[in-house]
Amino acid sequence: MSAAPETAATGAFTAEWTAWHEAHERSRTDPLGILAATGLHWLGRTRLRAPGVPGAWSVGPQGPLVELAEGEILTAGGEELRGTRQLAPFMHDGTVLLHFVDRTSGTPGASGASGAPGAPGTSEHGVDGVAEVSRRGSGVMLRPRRADSPYLASFTGTKAYPADPQWAIDARFVADSAPTTRRVDAVLPGIQHSFSSPGRLEFERDGRTHRLTAFAGADGALTVLFRDATSGITTYAASRSLTAPAPSADGSAVLDFNRAVNLPCAYTDFSTCPVPPRENTLPFCVDAGEKVPAARASAA
Repeated sequence: MSAAPETAATGAFTAEWTAWHEAHERSRTDPLGILAATGLHWLGRTRLRAPGVPGAWSVGPQGPLVELAEGEILTAGGEELRGTRQLAPFMHDGTVLLHFVDRTSGTPGASGASGAPGAPGTSEHGVDGVAEVSRRGSGVMLRPRRADSPYLASFTGTKAYPADPQWAIDARFVADSAPTTRRVDAVLPGIQHSFSSPGRLEFERDGRTHRLTAFAGADGALTVLFRDATSGITTYAASRSLTAPAPSADGSAVLDFNRAVNLPCAYTDFSTCPVPPRENTLPFCVDAGEKVPAARASAA
């Protein structure tokens, strides 16, 4: 006997969501992704040596720079950097990822999460790493990432509410007369992020119209940062993010809250994630999407 149409449709919806979420989790656990971050350091005129990353880092008259000792090497776009190098020429869009190999780790006989042979990004030749240098507001940060990050090694995944088609809500996109630049705060004090907002997404629930400011994404997609009545209880307190496919020509869109995801700040203190604009707090529980992680990487 074939399944009832509703059951078959729900099963297909759940299977599609499961495949999407598993793929999202795989991308989140890239060996040199944000969950591999081992620190966050603010650079100034005083030379800084940070644990787990080569070089002495500072900000000079021409911007951020690194001084590499004998035997220390970073690579940027295939170019090997040695000695003292200015980083501004490499910082496209305000960020550069500088790759390195820590040859003091991952040697034969190493054990545990720190450089165990065969672990992603580690070998008998060392541990792969990235030094991310980015501008944040008026400051410059250095954020090392290492493939032997203890947090990444212990990460067990992200729990989420069961997929529910009822949380795929019909919405409409209401465009502003022209896109505006919106500035929002970050989880770290003193930092703001700027986004282009082309308008808002509106939907009906419990007899009320709710409006969410939307930010421009790739290929016409729209992203909303939001809080709701589950925030700080079953979901991460600061924010969740939801991307909606590009609206149709008539403005019709779908907000599938099953695909609401955590930003990196839910997992690590080494993050500068944005928080939602004030109007993007929903007054009801969105019992859909990702829940608060079981553990986080702490700066303490």
